Amino acid sequence: MTIRLPAGLALAACLVAGGATAQAPGPTQGVSANQITLGTIQDLSGPLAAYGKQTRNGLQMYFDELNARGGIHGRRVNLIVEDSAYDPRKALLAAQKLVNSDRIFMMVGHIGTAQNMAAMPVQFERNVPNFMPVTAAREMYLPPQPLKMAFATAYYDQLHTMLPGIVRERGLKRACVVYQDDEFGLEVVRGGEAALQTLNQTYVERASFKRGATEFSSQVARLKAANCDLVVMGTIIRETVGVLAEAKKVGLEAVFVGTSAAYTHLIPQLGGAVAEGFYAMMTTAHPYPDDPSPQIREWAQRYKARFGEDPTVFSAYGWQIGNLFYEAAMKAGQSLTVESFLRAIEQPYGTDMFDSQGCRITAQNRLCNNSARLSQIRNGRWVIIGNWVHGATPTH
Repeated sequence: MTIRLPAGLALAACLVAGGATAQAPGPTQGVSANQITLGTIQDLSGPLAAYGKQTRNGLQMYFDELNARGGIHGRRVNLIVEDSAYDPRKALLAAQKLVNSDRIFMMVGHIGTAQNMAAMPVQFERNVPNFMPVTAAREMYLPPQPLKMAFATAYYDQLHTMLPGIVRERGLKRACVVYQDDEFGLEVVRGGEAALQTLNQTYVERASFKRGATEFSSQVARLKAANCDLVVMGTIIRETVGVLAEAKKVGLEAVFVGTSAAYTHLIPQLGGAVAEGFYAMMTTAHPYPDDPSPQIREWAQRYKARFGEDPTVFSAYGWQIGNLFYEAAMKAGQSLTVESFLRAIEQPYGTDMFDSQGCRITAQNRLCNNSARLSQIRNGRWVIIGNWVHGATPTH
């Protein structure tokens, strides 16, 4: 799968790359005697600002606490944050600044599929890895290459492995899809399509919308006219709530299923009663303040004391990404280079406090693990309703 950048964006990428290759080789970029400089690009002002700010907070809090404990082999971590506003063009410019001006060692937790696709060529020209982006697109680890390292089970595989069980259990016959018309949405479409093929079914209706849309009456009218009993959702926050609210308004009674992109406390918070029963796949459970784990509860209390709000699953992503970077960098040793880090990450890492399924990256497989669970909104909060499902190891 490829993404075609507009001519101006592609030209900018080429100019950035050309400037990068003219640089003379020297010491490891972003690593000094007492500091490791990392970069992250988040949506801090666009439609995913809630996700971006929470991921930034999780990362920043992790590294601040790590620095207070002495850092990594005596080096403190300096995290530089840039805002993409969920715009691939702005992500490209942010990557140019981070890579060529700030001279980061690594990009960590960059949010958004199209945004990562725009930034990666800039990074890779300067040997700057893309570490654990916050998107579940397959392009984050395919085709395999050393500078790609991903932790999120693909949207495609989430649906391919879990949707057939929902269809069989609920006896569903007329599947439809509503999706954001970009790389993210198309991955959802493809994953649902692959799942339905295993059941000798296909979509009876497809309805798309542009990134940033706020009105979904025409899309839902098409779904209702097609008599859908299953709606696969290539939606994120407000689009999910908007579609569910419109479906309730027009009397479309169907099973609505989303991916981890829609697994957020904001869906029941904003949607209220219309969100009840909505399904989503997830790879990390939302950290509610009454979580059974004392370790998570204590972390959540520290987070709220610092930021004035409860953490979310995206805050947890930030912690997980920071923690995995720390563990690999410690294994890489005092002489930290991109090459020593890549050797270190190609070792097994176990579960963390959020019950991740660990991380096992190899030269052929640049995805930590391919496991996910099914969750559903019940009484205003997410409830895990299935065991871990493990997809096939992705190699192509």
